[in-house]
Amino acid sequence: MMTKDQLAAELKRIATSQISDITRAVKEGQKSIALNEVRDMAHRLNLLADAFHPRQVQSQPGEPAAETPQAA
Repeated sequence: MMTKDQLAAELKRIATSQISDITRAVKEGQKSIALNEVRDMAHRLNLLADAFHPRQVQSQPGEPAAETPQAA
């Protein structure tokens, strides 16, 4: 389990890296790259959030819903 300081450092690392890439892409007029960087940041933050509180995986229509294992 991460400490508050480790979590804060990881959030800062993700944000700093991605915001830098987003800013560069916007300044260069590359909107699609900027949007991809925003999506990548959201994905990384979701992975970090899932490490703390896993979400139930959404199934495709017609498939049974996958369940998240519960601690005993």
